[in-house]
Amino acid sequence: MVTLQMMQFTAVVLMLLLTVKLLFLRGRHIKSRQARQARRLMTGGTMLLALHFALQLTMGLRLMGVTQSVMLNLAMLIPASYFFARAVLLLTSSSSVATRQNEQVLLRSLLRPLQRHGELSLTDQWTGPAVWMVTMAMLAVAALTDGQPLLSDTLELRMAEKAGAVLYMLMQGYYTWRHSSSLVAMRHALSDYYDRDTDGMLRWMQYSIIGLMLLALMVPMAIFGTGTWMLIIAFAIYFFLFYLVDSFCFYLVSPAPERVQAAEQNATEVKEEACREQAAMSSHKGTEEGTDAALLSPEVTHEVEQAVAAWLARGGYRQTGLLQPQAAQDIGISRYRLTAWLHQRGVKYTEWMAQLRVEEAKRTIAAHPDWGNDAVAQHCGFADRTVLQRTFKKIEGITPQKYMENHVEY
Repeated sequence: MVTLQMMQFTAVVLMLLLTVKLLFLRGRHIKSRQARQARRLMTGGTMLLALHFALQLTMGLRLMGVTQSVMLNLAMLIPASYFFARAVLLLTSSSSVATRQNEQVLLRSLLRPLQRHGELSLTDQWTGPAVWMVTMAMLAVAALTDGQPLLSDTLELRMAEKAGAVLYMLMQGYYTWRHSSSLVAMRHALSDYYDRDTDGMLRWMQYSIIGLMLLALMVPMAIFGTGTWMLIIAFAIYFFLFYLVDSFCFYLVSPAPERVQAAEQNATEVKEEACREQAAMSSHKGTEEGTDAALLSPEVTHEVEQAVAAWLARGGYRQTGLLQPQAAQDIGISRYRLTAWLHQRGVKYTEWMAQLRVEEAKRTIAAHPDWGNDAVAQHCGFADRTVLQRTFKKIEGITPQKYMENHVEY
């Protein structure tokens, strides 16, 4: 039978192993300042949890009663959760800045300084510490006013602990909202830059955000609960913490951060192009400040459509690894005009390229039924046959092989 002491010992070992993994992560692969800071925060969180579970195990507070254990839980879990949340936020915060108002760029943005990449707001920085300080203050006041020893199980302490748990859930809810909005902005930056689906590199963040949200619900249940359900919830928390740290380490040493940074930089430059173009148009036509630069005029839209039609006729989209800046250059228009034109059509650059290449693949399959998927992928601009098959099925609902069979039968 699994006992509480066994679970606590397992947690100590797990947190120590995760701490060692973070400490010995190859630093030369972590190039950005934000990523290095995020690793330090994640390491601090695992070290706090290792100390927390070690104290619970050696002092036997859970065996003394729920109240005594909850006091230590709140004191250690709030800052640990804050470290984890802020570490993930550091990896996504710059994208929300880079793509802010990417859909509707206003002329007044020229007069407003841009926030630096990776810089968190004061609310992001101080929500966690404020929740911890308020919780500790409530516990201290409750312990001093009840007239009982510190570890006594009193009504005042129980009320303070429940209030602290509510504050913890509110803190986690706030950071979950910040993570979600930043992740959406990051996906927009990627889909406006790369010619293939890149959601896979951000999937761990999506799952981690969901886990952090569930953590806000599970931690209070674990620290106040007893019996078998408490052990089950604790096991779920351990599993999520392992997934969070392990995925975080894999992400930092992968090419994904550099790719995301390139997409974010492109989004920032597109925004600057829009501001400059709108400033020139306002100066030339005498329009008022605040004109929506994300909407192209009918004349500009016509020019873009003519340039795009000529580029399509040349088969420019069949280049493998065609990034949005290169495509705009080949077409002969600015990145901003290409992005705005696509947004007016309700598609992102990634989706547009996928549609163009799938249509080309259908024509190629019809004209060359003897070609294999590798040849079709190379001819149409897909990175490889796997990307061809995945993209083709996503858009058409069937595989290229099935499409060929249906075409031959027809």
